[in-house]
Amino acid sequence: MRLAFALCALAVASFPGWVQARVVGPEEAGFAECNGFFLAQAPPEGLPGPPSHVKICQKYKQEPRFATLYSAHDKIPLYAAFKYTEAAPSGEEEKWLVEPQIDDPKNGPEDMMPEAEIASSVENLGENQALTADYVDSGYDIQQLNPSSLHKGDHQAATYTLTNAIPVPSDVRESWDWEVNNLISRALAPNCEKGKDLYLIAGAVPSSAKVKDKVSIPESLWLAACCDDGSKAWSTAFAKQVAAGSRLKELPLKDLEKQLPAGAQLFKDHCSQERNDLKAQEAVQQSAKEIEAEEPQTKKTPSSSQQTTDTKDESGFLRKLWGFFVTPIFKLVQYFCSFICQLVQLIISILCQAVQNLIQAVWTFLKGICGVLLSIFVNLVQAIICILNGIASNIYGVLMLVYRLLSIPLNLLVDIVCFPFYTLGAIPKVLHDIASGVGGLFLLLIDAITNFAKGLSYIATSILGRCLPKMSSEL
Repeated sequence: MRLAFALCALAVASFPGWVQARVVGPEEAGFAECNGFFLAQAPPEGLPGPPSHVKICQKYKQEPRFATLYSAHDKIPLYAAFKYTEAAPSGEEEKWLVEPQIDDPKNGPEDMMPEAEIASSVENLGENQALTADYVDSGYDIQQLNPSSLHKGDHQAATYTLTNAIPVPSDVRESWDWEVNNLISRALAPNCEKGKDLYLIAGAVPSSAKVKDKVSIPESLWLAACCDDGSKAWSTAFAKQVAAGSRLKELPLKDLEKQLPAGAQLFKDHCSQERNDLKAQEAVQQSAKEIEAEEPQTKKTPSSSQQTTDTKDESGFLRKLWGFFVTPIFKLVQYFCSFICQLVQLIISILCQAVQNLIQAVWTFLKGICGVLLSIFVNLVQAIICILNGIASNIYGVLMLVYRLLSIPLNLLVDIVCFPFYTLGAIPKVLHDIASGVGGLFLLLIDAITNFAKGLSYIATSILGRCLPKMSSEL
């Protein structure tokens, strides 16, 4: 029983692995969770994409570490996008890992794995990617496009994948790490808040020459940098030919993009060129020139092809021994552990779902109770406010009535009170005036009649006076 648990632990440690590389599907935007390694989360434009190229989100301990665009045709990465963490000497050499999903998308494990441990379980292994055997006796060394020397700890361990490897001559392998490390740590990062807002892309341009007629030998290597803190930005680039004695040379970012496929744009808006910080860019260029003038301090180490050749016979014997005796038992334990792990994952998933549903139910209940209590409180407050408002309105009305009563003039009140007495006192005078008017009217009528009678009498007398003399004369 203890042996089974020990083998199970060994299988879990070896196969699920800490190093992971998720192949990003064509339907997903950019590099999925690895989009953060690009300025404004926008990968380079104008470079070839799927299906001949594979987008890989390189992960370690479930955390994204860098992004890689891998060419299944050339068997090398076209570029690797990463952020500068902190340079550190490389530790013990890690096992080179391969990506099973590239060759066997349906059945391949989702994790990066040692090549020897999956050689017999993944179909067509090596059809779309390079293997360590492709470098044996080739005269070329395995070189990381994203150098491990730029990082430390988990970030450094994540760089030991063959999807981050290219074949280069020994002198290039010895100088690339030193040049890139010094340019970034001494020229780029110090002028970008110690690399906080520094975005880096290292790339390789494939040539027609191939190692063992399979893995393309890069024609040139390049490094592009963009610093953008939101207010100011600057960019620069470096390139070198893969030839003896060639060094990385500084050049403008646009000049590097012209050397790549037509329409290539490595950073969004050409690294925010409208906010270009000329002073910082000049400081970067000056530091880069000083580094270019120095001689690379390389550490002579046996090439990877030599190391592979020295251990070829021993690894071949061990591999055969593994294949004949250990592999069947190991596979059985692996499948058993895989079943147990899936069962545990299923149980955990069910428990998590149950807990989530319980939490959701409790939250819904508490939310409803709180809503009802809050509604009661709001209605109570509204009722109190309405009562207070009514009382205030009544008090206001009484006060306004008192104010209006107090504001009436005193003379008006006296006149109103005395009005009945004035009315009663005026009645005799009014009656007297009426009587005087009636009497005057009667006298006026008598006077008119008298005057009328006088007028008639005068007229009659006049007429008679004229007629009588004539009558007397005639007699």
